Amino acid sequence: MNWLDLALYLLIYSFGGWCAEVLYYAVTKRQFCNRGFLTMPFLLSYGAAFDLMIITLPALTGRYWLQFLFSAAIVSVVESCSDHLNRQLGPNVHWGGERPRILGGSLEGLVFSALAAAGFYITYLVIHPLLLGLMALAPVWLKKVAVWGLFALMAADFVGVLYTLQTGGPAAYARREAASSEGWIAGRLTAAVWRRLQRAYPGIREMPPEEREAYPFAKGVCLDKLAWVFLTSALLGDVIETFWCGLVNGRWMNRSSVIYGPFSFVWGLGAVVLTVTLQRLAHRDSFFVFAAGFFIGGAYEYICSVFTELVFGTVFWDYSHIPLNIGGRTNVLFCFFWGVLAVFWIKGVYPQMSRIIEGFPALAGKVATWVVVAVMVCNGLLTCAAMLRYSARAVQPEPSGAFEEFLDRQYSDSFMERRWPNMIVMEKGA
Repeated sequence: MNWLDLALYLLIYSFGGWCAEVLYYAVTKRQFCNRGFLTMPFLLSYGAAFDLMIITLPALTGRYWLQFLFSAAIVSVVESCSDHLNRQLGPNVHWGGERPRILGGSLEGLVFSALAAAGFYITYLVIHPLLLGLMALAPVWLKKVAVWGLFALMAADFVGVLYTLQTGGPAAYARREAASSEGWIAGRLTAAVWRRLQRAYPGIREMPPEEREAYPFAKGVCLDKLAWVFLTSALLGDVIETFWCGLVNGRWMNRSSVIYGPFSFVWGLGAVVLTVTLQRLAHRDSFFVFAAGFFIGGAYEYICSVFTELVFGTVFWDYSHIPLNIGGRTNVLFCFFWGVLAVFWIKGVYPQMSRIIEGFPALAGKVATWVVVAVMVCNGLLTCAAMLRYSARAVQPEPSGAFEEFLDRQYSDSFMERRWPNMIVMEKGA
């Protein structure tokens, strides 16, 4: 599976999901409704979920119940992240009209999400193989034209919707149009986008200025707060895992995900995933939080293992020797630990951490947040480059440019093996 095929599947299933949602609303509400964030007929959450299923489910071939449970976890997490992203892209807007989700903690949400996961899984089993055959017949040039053309249109569409959300509601557009004829076409277009969003998300409304000003730094589950959740959890996760390996296995080793600093991105991103997907269950009984964390944590660990193997050609953990393992990538015991961790996090740690983060001074907090984000992004990109070069050196020892020369000199094989002693490079075809 290459990036071009995944991009096409993203587009195809995003369009298919849009058609399914339009049909759902046509039958239940007796009206046409574009439920997408974009004006174009694409629901990217559907395409993203299918891409994750396409990447991870083949390793579980023949284990249908496991594939279904993984599908349910992927669909629920992607839907929750999509809802959360919408709110972040429109911070001055109150969103409404959300459908019940499994992670909302209600029986209705459980039934709805189970049916949605069943639909996704049946599509994967029955329709996707036929689509796979059709894709093989399409010439590569046609695929590239379709992907780049549609992605360019989607980018323009995204900018238009984002501008609409950032610059006010229908009243603001009416005032601008009455005051001046400048920007009349843009005003009409953005007003049309806003009216479409009102139909797509019943209850959506523009937030009054006084309400916006009352918000402290990192109010709610926002990008600023998630950045600090990620950083803190990545640091704590690395420390915990280092001591765990040292005390249990009697061997002290680096457990960091990056070249510089004691940060485990797996733990950091895991904390973000648990926060975004499970914070709605904070008021529910611990059993619901445990069950959700059990499945979501296991699926998350499995996907991380598949990702590092496909992208970097490396394996960082292997549980094949542990009973009840799932492809050696996770196991039932660790899923149980994920469930316990979810309860501990949502009920105890996150509320306290959230209050501390919201106490930061607004301006200083914003500046510090994005300085830290920029540094960690650069750290992560440099780590990715060093790992890719480490994997490639076995077949291409000579560097092909100045950057690869720098990587070979600065991050040699001996350096990489000292930094990550458990890392295994997969052979081609393995």
